[in-house]
Parts: sequence; C-alpha cells; structure tokens
Amino acid sequence: MASWAALSPSIVEYFEGEDSYRCGYCKNESGSRSNGMWAHSMTVQDYQDLIDRGWRRSGKYVYKPVMNQTCCPQYTIRCRPLQFQPSKSHKKVLKKMLKFLAKGEISKGNCEDEPMEPTMEETVAGDFALINKLDIQCDLKTLSDDLKESFESEEKKKGKSPKKEESKELIQSQHIEEKLGSGEPSHPIKMHMAPKPGKGADLSKPPCRKAKEIRKERKRLKLMQQNPAGELEGFHAQGEPPSLLPPKANKSNQPKSLEDLIFESLPENASHKLEVRVVRSSPPSSQFKATFQESYQVYKRYQMVIHKDPPDKPTVSQFTRFLCSSPLEAENPPHGPDCGYGSFHQQYWLDGRIIAVGVIDILPYCVSSVYLYYDPDYSFLSLGVYSALREIGFTRQLHQKTSQLSYYYMGFYIHSCPKMKYKGQYRPSDLLCPETYVWVPIEQCLSSLDNSKYCRFNQDPEAVDEGRSKEPDRLQVFHKKAIMPYGVYKKQQKDPSEEAAVLQYAGLVGQACSERMLLLRN
Repeated sequence: MASWAALSPSIVEYFEGEDSYRCGYCKNESGSRSNGMWAHSMTVQDYQDLIDRGWRRSGKYVYKPVMNQTCCPQYTIRCRPLQFQPSKSHKKVLKKMLKFLAKGEISKGNCEDEPMEPTMEETVAGDFALINKLDIQCDLKTLSDDLKESFESEEKKKGKSPKKEESKELIQSQHIEEKLGSGEPSHPIKMHMAPKPGKGADLSKPPCRKAKEIRKERKRLKLMQQNPAGELEGFHAQGEPPSLLPPKANKSNQPKSLEDLIFESLPENASHKLEVRVVRSSPPSSQFKATFQESYQVYKRYQMVIHKDPPDKPTVSQFTRFLCSSPLEAENPPHGPDCGYGSFHQQYWLDGRIIAVGVIDILPYCVSSVYLYYDPDYSFLSLGVYSALREIGFTRQLHQKTSQLSYYYMGFYIHSCPKMKYKGQYRPSDLLCPETYVWVPIEQCLSSLDNSKYCRFNQDPEAVDEGRSKEPDRLQVFHKKAIMPYGVYKKQQKDPSEEAAVLQYAGLVGQACSERMLLLRN
C-alpha cells in the first residue's frame, strides 16, 4: 500500500476552525459541530486510516465530529462479518425476500414490523448541509500540473530523470474532475446474483445439497493438503457463495449461515429474479454510466417519498456531488479484491430494473457503507436491513481473496438517537474510542452511553492516542508548486494563525496521514 500512496499522494485542503450546522438527529439549529477538509484526491489507505480516527466522507468533503462538543456524538461503528450470525429479525427479512422472489408473496406487516429498518434521513441531514455549504469547484488539472512539476524538480536536484511510470501515476489526479466522463476499472466487476430459475448449467443456481456437500468436501481435502493449518483463506467454490465456516459448521444440526439464507435455492418457476451488481462509480465504469439516469430516478423518488423532498430538490447535481463524486483513487493491486479498491454502487436489479442502490467504499481493511436509496414501492422488503446483510456477506466474500479485508463499517452510531440504534444490532460490533482510537466491543460501551452522551471507551486511564501527531514539522505541505515539510514551510510564514490551523489539522489526522497526505496551503 505504501508504494501506491507514495506514487499518487492525497491532496487535501483543511478548513480552519469548526463548522456548526443544524443537527439531523435532535434538530438543534446549530448544535452539530465538526472539523472538515476538502479532499481533491485521496488514496484508499489514507481514507482507511482517517475513518479509523473518526473521519467520514460525504462526497469529496471529509469531516470529523467534535465529539465532546457536538449535540449528538457520532461514534464510528464496525461489524465483524467473519463472526457475524444473523439474528431472528435478520432471518425474517431474508426469508421475506425469498418468499417474494419465489412466490411473489408480499408481507402484510410492512416494514413497521422491522424495528431495525433505518430511516436514513437522520444519517445524512448534516451531510447535505455540509455539501451544500461547501460546493467547491477546484482546478485539479492545475493542481496536478503543479504537483508533477514539483516532483520533477525534486528528481532533477537528485540528478535523476523521473520514471515514466511515476509520471503516469502522478498525473492521474487530473482526471478526477472527470468523474462522470471517463474511466474504466482495469479488472472486471463481479456480479453477485441470487439463484435464478432456468435449466442447464446455471452457475448462479446452487446445485442440489448432496452434490454441493461432495464438492465442498473435495475442495476442503485438497486445501487441507496444501495448508496443514486448515485455514480456509482463498477458498471459493465456483458458482457458490464463499463459506467462511469450518467444515463442522456445515452439518445439518448447525444453524444456517448468512450465505445459506441469502442464496437459498429458488424454484424454476420463481416469480421474480434478483441480481446484485457492483459497478465502479469513480472513475465511472461503462456500466455505471449506462445506468446513471435510471439510478438517479430511484434516488429522486426515494428522497421525495421517504424524505418528503420537493421535486426540484433532489437534482442531478446534488445526486452527483453527494453519491457519485468521490476523492478515492481507484487502485487494483494484484492481491486485492477482483473489483479493486475505491468507490462503488451496489445495484439491486429486480426483473431487469434497479430497485435499490447501496453506495459503498472498498478499502484495504473494510467495506464502508456510505448510503442507501431504494424505490419506495418496495419498502415492504425492508431493503435497509436486507442491503446491510448483503454488504456483510459481500465483505465475507472479499475476505476470501484479501484476508486483511475483514470488517464492515456502518458509518456512525448515535446512541442518543433512538432511530439510529439499529446499527448496534449487527453483532459482534465495535465502537471507536474518541480519545485513544482503539476499538471496544459495543457491549462494553452501552452502559456508559446510557449515562452520558459523550464517553471515552478505553478504560485504561493511562492510555493515549498512539497515532497522535508527534512531529508536526514532518507534515507535508503543498505550496506554490512545491512540496515541503512543515518545518521548512513555517519559516516562510508570518501569519501567527497559520500555525494554529496546521497543528489542529495534524492533531486530527494523526502522524502517519500528516506525513503522507499533502496539505494544500494558498
């Protein structure tokens, strides 16, 4: 990861001070407080490290709540998919989907029977305010040319000529502003389908149980010979969802796995066909561009019906800024996921039309959920819960090839907002300590949160933030077409407020990111 980041660094523009805006949870007009920066470009490793320090992106704006001051503290939450077991409520949602696909049955109880169904409005109210406030148009081509010039200058000082490969990587950022105009993933995107009716060798349809067990056992025996430790890393039977369970867990007396529940066989005369496609949104793949209008229309209906937006509010521009534009650079390392790292839309196709879209980021250690929108006509399918379960299953699948990718980040957990507590029901899960940035099992945090909205979860009073900024002079600054350490840059500055802003930034992003990312200073 480090070598890719070095070739194409993140470029960020930090906004001094703190933003106050209307809270989408308690409706306080100016109670929500955060620090923020505009990411002109960002590597997936840098964003992974930032979300592990409490940051989150909304389009290209990356922000971090001021946890001890904001009215409704937002704690980063992650689920551990490898140990995840669906609850009774989760199974009910999955069975409801299977009944609908198989027989066209529609649940009479509607989604009100599902207490975990997210409304999503509270999640993004503040995000929309920030994006609308900071609708920044940046000249990335100029930035990229300056950056390239700076690197070439450094190479000449060393008596070297810049490598072609490096130059190619460095000027990649100039294409970022063309988010909806160009770009193809260098690896094909896998399509994940529910079993569909039909005869013949249909790989998306699981074989009969007996043949399935024989094939799995054959694969396991072969794998065990290659790997005496008995680990299942990399095991993925063709045409089947990957199983993360040890052999004994597949016995008939064991509960069904998440994959068994999602990919249960459908009859040949099934009423409906569901297909889940993962398409790269930034830079946009051909599949993304071909389905852009249809996807936008689903988003527009969702905002108008679910959130009561007037017809002129959910514009194409708003949709693009918030859910399509991303600072994350597409990366396709040989040992990474087949689809690569970066920003994607997970499209749910029912009988040939989009009914829901999950916006996700695929990062070195996790799948990070950004947003979900769906056709309100299908609210009865509890698509908020269903999509979360599919994304957990997707994380488990990616883990098969990329073992370090093993977490599912669900955004923020807001204990003080009853409607947002549903995220805590995907167990096991952890909350991020807002002071030491270590992960703590949610069960150990709930009693403290019942007593106080803001909590330090790390119980060790001596523990400190190990990733804190210790050497701010090593922070990298991009100023007047030159890259330099902050120690050099500050000698050229006379404004006393400059140092306060830079040190605030360094403290929030941590030492590692401050040395890798380029802080743009005008």
